[in-house]
Amino acid sequence: MEAALIIFALMLLALVGLGVYATVKVVGAAKRGVERTVTQARRTVEDASLRAKSFGQIGTAGTLAQLRLDLRTSMRATQEALHQGVRTDASLQESLSLFERLSAHGRELDDELKRLEQEPDKGNLAQRLPELRERTQRITQSADSLRWAVHDRARRFSDDELSLLSSEIEVESTALRDWSVQQPPSAAPSAPAPGPAASAPSPSPAPNAPSQTTTPTTPSPTTAPTPPPPTAPDPRRPALDASRPASPYPWTKTTRPETTT
Repeated sequence: MEAALIIFALMLLALVGLGVYATVKVVGAAKRGVERTVTQARRTVEDASLRAKSFGQIGTAGTLAQLRLDLRTSMRATQEALHQGVRTDASLQESLSLFERLSAHGRELDDELKRLEQEPDKGNLAQRLPELRERTQRITQSADSLRWAVHDRARRFSDDELSLLSSEIEVESTALRDWSVQQPPSAAPSAPAPGPAASAPSPSPAPNAPSQTTTPTTPSPTTAPTPPPPTAPDPRRPALDASRPASPYPWTKTTRPETTT
């Protein structure tokens, strides 16, 4: 019984701890979302205010507002390009580190320009404007150079992939049109070289001779068997008629009879 109570208490504590952990995570995520929304809204309001000042005010106040607006626009565009590119290209980590170092100088200059907007000594402010403009241009040019390099790198990779894809599609299209390519005519089989027996002209058949479906092959003199030596005629057997042809051997192919017209 005590073991069951201990197990139940431990499970209850684990559930409570899990609930607290989930609550903290949810509250933290909601807080970060609210802070992000507030920061973005504040940034939007500041940009709109700076744009209005740059167009509506003249003199040092309008110049300072324009410098801040140019600086913030360039830095924000470069930051978005780097964060978007580093998701697909890990080699941009070093570029992102360089931008973080540049952002420190940019934030320092933006804070200084913001303080100078409330500067009552306009004469001293007018003397510092060339130096402030030069610093702003140096930072924005560095940020723009980094951003355009990221864009060029992404476009180069896209062009290479597109070229490879076009080549593969061209090969596939050629393979699909293979039915329209006319096949070359196959070469006729070469006739065998005529032998000694085939070199002699064959006699023309008689008009009344029946047609033969198959043409027997005349044995070659080199392959014909050697006939046995002649023996003395047997007086008990009748003499062979010279007009009758000799009986062929069993292994000799039947020759085609020669007829004369």
